[in-house]
Amino acid sequence: PGIYVCAKCGHELFSSHSKYEHSSPWPAFTHTMRPDSVAKREERPGALKVTCGKCGNGLGHEFLNDGPKRGQSRF
Repeated sequence: PGIYVCAKCGHELFSSHSKYEHSSPWPAFTHTMRPDSVAKREERPGALKVTCGKCGNGLGHEFLNDGPKRGQSRF
């Protein structure tokens, strides 16, 4: 339990309350701590490249409509 932060700068990214079990080997979250926690840019249809909203460190992807509930995204 707690807050997941950027490994590079310590910026708050995700709360453990938004973490859920997914078939991928990486942690999965439904939403960020705040709207400015991350920056996003389209990488391909259905997937956004996600970086730290403060320092730009690479964090992976947001997969649109792939969350635990219909219409939710997965980080």
